[in-house]
Amino acid sequence: MTNSEGLLRTCGSPTPEIQVFIEQTPQIPHSEDMSPFTKIQSALAKPFMPAVFFISGVTYDTFTLTRIDRLIDNLILLLYLGALGCLIVLTGRLDSAAAAPAGPEPQSTALTRILKKARPYYPMAMQFLLGGLFSAYAVFYSRSATLTRTGVFLGVLVLLLVANEFLRDRLSNLRLLVALYALATFSFFTFFLPVMIGTIGPWVFLLGAILSAGVTLCVVQLIYRHNRDRSRMEAVLVGGPAMALIGILIGFYFMNWIPPVPLSMKFGGMYREVQKHEDRFALSFDREWYEVWKRSQSPYPANEPIYCFTAVFAPVSLNTTVYHHWYFRKNSDKPFIHADKIPIKIAGGREGGYRAYTFKQRLDPGDWRVDVETEDGRVVGQVSVEVAERGETGATPRTLLY
Repeated sequence: MTNSEGLLRTCGSPTPEIQVFIEQTPQIPHSEDMSPFTKIQSALAKPFMPAVFFISGVTYDTFTLTRIDRLIDNLILLLYLGALGCLIVLTGRLDSAAAAPAGPEPQSTALTRILKKARPYYPMAMQFLLGGLFSAYAVFYSRSATLTRTGVFLGVLVLLLVANEFLRDRLSNLRLLVALYALATFSFFTFFLPVMIGTIGPWVFLLGAILSAGVTLCVVQLIYRHNRDRSRMEAVLVGGPAMALIGILIGFYFMNWIPPVPLSMKFGGMYREVQKHEDRFALSFDREWYEVWKRSQSPYPANEPIYCFTAVFAPVSLNTTVYHHWYFRKNSDKPFIHADKIPIKIAGGREGGYRAYTFKQRLDPGDWRVDVETEDGRVVGQVSVEVAERGETGATPRTLLY
């Protein structure tokens, strides 16, 4: 073969095909092309929306939950507790059935199929119910808590309210769910029973703790009842932490770490004179012209009569005794010591609280504090005053009607 023939064959050989692939960028629909439902989904998917819903929910509860004894609010909380208990039972039983060894599938009803299909949405629903419960509890307990030991339990509720926003992925853990349910029922019965019975005290609190334990154990029993795939030991391991938690909360009560719900102090202050005019009290005190925020007198001159006026809210039909517990310390580097303890019988029902006052003929110079306490020693509120050798010069007499 000559060189020219080889050249011709090479040139005449078929040219290999070159395939070109062009990737098409998917078209993003414009907002005007989106359906209203898609627009709502897109808006709710924004990363800041959970924080917006959280703040909005707490703000709404703060302004709408006005009275701890309002029947409709308590019925809604009771409904939330019932729905939460049902979802915990369904979660436990459905997860047990899903983890069971393969075998012939039992015949299921239409309701069972619907409940199984809705299983992925249970954590979202339980997160909503827990958020609603703990938000209401934080509002109610904050009105009875002070910056003393009673603030401990309130801190626990606020912490759980915030943590609930991050618990959705863990709300399939039965131990956690049952423990949270025990805390939710305990917090409810602690204030609901005194509202219904019309009295407060250790035996009412312990009755509420027993009811909380009983309701929680009923939920655990329903999870494991007629359930061959679950052992009795597993039921103990699920219910045990919840019972231990209730035991710890009982200890909180006797250490005065739980606010004295349903009582709350609406108002308090120190005054030169208190006089009743028809249905209102005239409270006299001195303040400088620029102290527009003051509604009580401090500092107060020594060796002059002084009145401690308070208004304590109690639910309708609740009659009890509170105490004005006077404390004194000479210098700020020393602890307060007991000075006097005066009982006051109060009757519930008034929106602005039951009004009462105690009187002292004279006070020594130093720091004075009046704790409004229940019969079991829990602090409802505090009023403080600094007593000086001489009062403020140039102060203007004022009168406040309450």
